[in-house]
Amino acid sequence: MASDADRIEQLRHKIRRHDRLYYVQDAPEISDREYDRLLAELKDLEAGHPDLVTPDSPTQRVGGEPIEGFASVTHSAPMLSIDNTYNADELRAFDQRVRKALGGERFHYLVDPKIDGVAVSLLYENGQLVRGLTRGNGRVGDDITHNVRTVRDIPLRLDGHSVPPVLEVRGEVYWPISAFKAFNAVRETQGEL
Repeated sequence: MASDADRIEQLRHKIRRHDRLYYVQDAPEISDREYDRLLAELKDLEAGHPDLVTPDSPTQRVGGEPIEGFASVTHSAPMLSIDNTYNADELRAFDQRVRKALGGERFHYLVDPKIDGVAVSLLYENGQLVRGLTRGNGRVGDDITHNVRTVRDIPLRLDGHSVPPVLEVRGEVYWPISAFKAFNAVRETQGEL
């Protein structure tokens, strides 16, 4: 029979796998009830063995309301925004600047639709999420670590052999309008709006 420590690791692995299937791949393999059962078992085991609780355990994912007031933190490197362009002349001027800067080197463009969200920086040390910051003014951002831990699509831990000791990931956090409207509809029925 597996030790409690082994079972804890098995449960963490299973829960992370099912989180990925559900939230990233949109391909759940178990019911919500079964997921909740796995999580409850893990919580019970960790309660009996607090020395085995790790910061990246699925039980440590923060829930609830974001806290008010954020500490300001200086970015390790400026977090700049990307320029917009709204017409063909500006786009051609941008292309000419790129060609000049690359001096004849071959390149290609990759174009994605613009998603308007909140620019964030996620800092991982030894694979563990240690800090989340907003862009702020580009030099200094708000520490939103508590808040980003509530986003299930943001991993608390990075696995794999190629994860560097320190990794900063920058991108946009956004919420589709449909999800936002559904959330507010529920809040309105509960008298929270």
